[in-house]
Order: sequence, then C-alpha cells, then structure tokens
Amino acid sequence: MNNSRLDYILHLADNGLILAQRLGDWCGHGPILEQDIALTNIALDVLGQARYFYQYAAEVDGQSKSEDHYAYFRGERDFKNYLLLEQPNGDWAHTIMRQFFYDNFMQLAYTGLLSSKDQQIAAIASKAIKEVEYHLKYSSEWVIRMGDGTEESHDRVQIAANSLWEFTGEFFVPTDYDNEMASQGIAPNLGSLKNDWELRVKEIFAEATLQVPQATWFQSGGKTGLHSENLGFLLADLQYLQRTYPGNNW
Repeated sequence: MNNSRLDYILHLADNGLILAQRLGDWCGHGPILEQDIALTNIALDVLGQARYFYQYAAEVDGQSKSEDHYAYFRGERDFKNYLLLEQPNGDWAHTIMRQFFYDNFMQLAYTGLLSSKDQQIAAIASKAIKEVEYHLKYSSEWVIRMGDGTEESHDRVQIAANSLWEFTGEFFVPTDYDNEMASQGIAPNLGSLKNDWELRVKEIFAEATLQVPQATWFQSGGKTGLHSENLGFLLADLQYLQRTYPGNNW
C-alpha cells in the first residue's frame, strides 16, 4: 500500500464529503427556490466526486473496505479536508464566499490533475473539471452580484471575505503526501497554483468592488488531521445513523 497516495486520495475525497454536508444544510433554506436547487445540485456534484475518490481509496488501501467506511467510520483526526470547508455556513454571503475561494482553487487543481500519471485520478478529474467550472462561474457571479449590489450586500460579502481569508492559505501549504505525489507527477505542485488563484481573486473582487484582505497569517492543519471543533459536530450529525445501526442496508 502506498500511504502517500492513499492519504492524497482521501484528502480529495474528504474535501468533497465535508463540503457536501455543509451545503446540504441549505436544502430547503435557500434565499429563493432557484438558488436552493442550485446549491443542492452543487452539493450532489461534490458528493459524487467524493464517492469516486473513496472508491479508489478502497482499491489503493487493499483492505476490502467500502466507500462507506471512509465516510462513516473514521474519527475526526483521520479526516484530511481543508479547514475552510468545515466552517459553519453563516449567512448566504459566507456560504458563497467559501464556495468561491474553494471553487477557484479546485478549478486549478483539477486542471493540473488532468495530466496526472495516476490514470484513475486523471479520469476522475476529467469528470470533475466540468462540474467545478460551473461551480466557479456560479460562485463568482454571486460574489460580483453581492459586492456590486446594495450597501448591505456589499458589507456582508466583504465581512465574509475578511473572516474566511485566514483559511485560504492552507490550499498552498504542502503536506508530506502532497510533496510525494507532486514528485511522482501524480499531483500538481501547489506553489505553482498560487499566483493564478490570487490573480482570479483580484479580478473578481475588483469587479465586485471588494477589497482583497491583507492578512498574511493563515490557519492550517486540516490536511493532516488537526481540525476545529466544527468538524466534530459535523461528523456527529453525518455519521450518527451508520454508527448507531452499523452494517444496515437501506
């Protein structure tokens, strides 16, 4: 078993699962019906990406585990998702800003993964890139709409950007498994994505009449299992049914 490859695959899968769980909380609570459905569809997209990666993780792991094992029977310290994704939804502005920061990064990451030397990862990326490009268009348009909208919408989305900015630096902090996968040509070098990510943020923020936060200190640790208390509460909800009635089929 290649531990670095497994860790990297689980990192990609965990991002999708945790974001899907957060976005799922908006189902039935969106500001209008159209956006309720749109955000639910995005949740289903990232959950589908997570499933592909969990299925591949089971193959790489070689321990006869199912995708459900990785989602429902791992503890908080075993998850490798970005800290950004476990943050509470907050208001619509916070949810959209979190989505924009993540979509912006994942569009670049999946583009890099298209040429991965791991054919299965490249195949998953080929499907995911079509979805995440739509997600990025959706979240970018909402950032612009709110930033260049009313005084209240502008203030809300600026507050969201300021409060979530500290979690974005983790995108570009490589772990041992990131470095190992990059050295093998399986994953892109994270440092190579940073300038493009920042450039797109600046372009969208300029159109939205928003200020790019200037903070230079960033939270990190989620990719190696060091999480905020938010993940524990999220997993308690997500994993309750399977842990209470393990092995049941529905």
